[in-house]
Amino acid sequence: MMIRCLFPALMGATALSLWPGTPTPARAQVALTPVEVQAGLDTLVHAGAAPGVILLVYRDERLLYRARAGDIDSDRPLPVASASKWMAAALLMMLVDDGLLSLDGPISEHLPELAGGADDITLRQLLSYTAGQGGLTEFADLRLSPDISLREAARQIAAQPRRDAPGSVFRYGGPSFQIAGALAETVTGRSWGDLFDERLARPLGLRQTTWGAVTRAGVRPGVPNPNLQAGLVTTADDYGRFLGLIANDGVMQGRRLLSSGAIAALTSAATLDTRMAFTPPGLGETPVQYALGAWCEAHDADGRCTTLSSPGARGAYPWIDRDTGLYGVFLMTSRLPRVQPHIQRTRDAVRACAGSREPELPTATPRSSADQADPPRGPAPCAPGRPS
Repeated sequence: MMIRCLFPALMGATALSLWPGTPTPARAQVALTPVEVQAGLDTLVHAGAAPGVILLVYRDERLLYRARAGDIDSDRPLPVASASKWMAAALLMMLVDDGLLSLDGPISEHLPELAGGADDITLRQLLSYTAGQGGLTEFADLRLSPDISLREAARQIAAQPRRDAPGSVFRYGGPSFQIAGALAETVTGRSWGDLFDERLARPLGLRQTTWGAVTRAGVRPGVPNPNLQAGLVTTADDYGRFLGLIANDGVMQGRRLLSSGAIAALTSAATLDTRMAFTPPGLGETPVQYALGAWCEAHDADGRCTTLSSPGARGAYPWIDRDTGLYGVFLMTSRLPRVQPHIQRTRDAVRACAGSREPELPTATPRSSADQADPPRGPAPCAPGRPS
């Protein structure tokens, strides 16, 4: 059973320069966007759900579609709100791969000052919002000063009364990612920003992706206490490259960055045995589970997620469809509940048009005289449309 969700579209055709030593991907020919997919984006804009939207769709590290509608600068980094969580969780799993952290050991082993208030909490619970610290509506992490350290943020969060016993209740959007970030900085001796640059941004070529604190004025960069569940600013192309790492079992351009075990943890339902106490609006009507840093929209009998996503409140919507091998991201500035129905329909169109066959590439070959003499009455299903 596939759950329907929406996501913002992606970026223009300008290639990004990468850091020295980062391989530059070849510019493969991109298929013309099917009329049904482009119509979904056009309708989103014409309905006033967002002023503009970008959509990128991939399979096997190959960009299939690059589409856009309305007024949007495809090269401008945008805040992606809760889509931040997926990248944060992936970085933490790299430290698990290194043996510096454990998914299921007590976090007080590395943060002894939390003993008593958080000694029985695990990293898995932190990344799946089952650590007992409350949910999004309490704004516990957003109330903290951006100028304190992540470790001090963790101490202040752990000092608050717990809402639930660890592992018993899922409450989306609580402050637990700040504690996870403090763990990362403690075991490595590096700042979160430096870790991200070294382990994810440089290897993947994420040239325009940064972290900051969420404020009323936007995302404030360069702070010691970045918001790890909502403080990412990025582009569609950067986020698409990150998705390729997850979709391709931790390997990007032949280089393994995450183990298969880490990918399995990131893409398995972690809340099957917990009570789902709070989920935000904009996820559609079908019940969902949560993995680590991403929603598990559908899963098999073993808890392996077949469809994952990490939508943000501002309209960003990355997703992976493991049944078809498709993955992609919508990027826009809006509110998730306003765009969700449009994203749902557009995602369904992507799956219908590219899920089981190769997209049609643009061609300069003229149609035969017979084709010209008897034109079709309308576009065939999934017919290629205009270039974006």
